This record gives sequence, structure tokens and C-alpha cells, in this order.
Amino acid sequence: QVQLVESGGGLVQAGGSLRLSCAASGRTFSISTHAMGWFRQAPGKERDEVAAISWNGLETYYAHSVKGRFTISRDNAKNTVYLQMNSLNPEDTAIYYCAVRSASVLYGQYNYWGQGTQVTVSS
Repeated sequence: QVQLVESGGGLVQAGGSLRLSCAASGRTFSISTHAMGWFRQAPGKERDEVAAISWNGLETYYAHSVKGRFTISRDNAKNTVYLQMNSLNPEDTAIYYCAVRSASVLYGQYNYWGQGTQVTVSS
């Protein structure tokens, strides 16, 4: 069983920053052989992929709306993936989820999901 726990969400003013963390656990589970991703879902909207990172961090993907403002990173030794979010604006308000990809690179389906952490950006 794989568990993902997101943290770091909260209320921030426009222009501010937040750093989300996603800690993975499981009896024998390690993120070191999996690509990881961050998604977000705003009220009334679909869940969209925001950023993704390959197993070794050498490949990354960013949605156009966050490119240049968000940075995804990982620490395989800590079984944790991060999302640094800068220059936040109200359109970034959403529940943010992390997910584990079946593959080690940036393709394939996501198999496991966290419960999400709320990010609210006030204007």
C-alpha cells in the first residue's frame, strides 16, 4: 500500500510564495524508480497536471500557466517531492494533489494519489 501525504498549503496573498511537500510511504515503496507529478483542481474545474519530474530529476514538465513561477523537485532519500510556488495569483487557488507515476519517466499513467492540500491566494 502506497500513501502520499501533501503538506504546505494555506492562505497567501497575491505575489507570495508557498512550498508544497509530498511525503510517500509504504512498506517497501520508494519513489526513486517513479516519476512524480503535481496536479490541481479548482472548484468546478477538472483536475489538471501542473508539473512532473522524472525519477532522477533530469526531466521536468510544467503547465504553461505555471512555467517560470513553479519549480518541482525531489529528494529520493527522503521519499519526498516538492513544489515551490512563487508569484502566486488568485487563479492558482485550488486543491493541490501529488501523484506517483507507474513509469520512471514522463509518460504513462498515475497510479497513486494523495488526499490534497488547499492553496488559497487572496487578491
